[in-house]
Amino acid sequence: MTGETPHRVSPFVSGLRGRCPRCGRGPLFQGLLTIRERCEDCGLALRAADTGDGPAVFVIMIVGFLVVGGVLVLEIAAQPPFWFHAVVWLPTVLVLSLALLRPLKATFYALQFRHRTDVR
Repeated sequence: MTGETPHRVSPFVSGLRGRCPRCGRGPLFQGLLTIRERCEDCGLALRAADTGDGPAVFVIMIVGFLVVGGVLVLEIAAQPPFWFHAVVWLPTVLVLSLALLRPLKATFYALQFRHRTDVR
């Protein structure tokens, strides 16, 4: 099925679901973070835009805020040894970063699609 959809797809909904920003149905990613060549559903050329480093910067800021806040609260409340911080916070950083990067990249892509006419 090709062509425009009659309704506008929310860039936030399509981004969080990892779907095409035009139709909201076809998958946006091929693998973990690789954008597909074309939407399987509507045929949109998906490689026409690039999100750059924006999603990674937001992930760094969000994860840094949460982890540094958690470290400070834990240190003030319980004063655990340094090895405990490493065991708790290193996996937390890894899991949060991987969990946030894909939806943020898809949302940035969908917002770029919505606001730039040359991408369509």
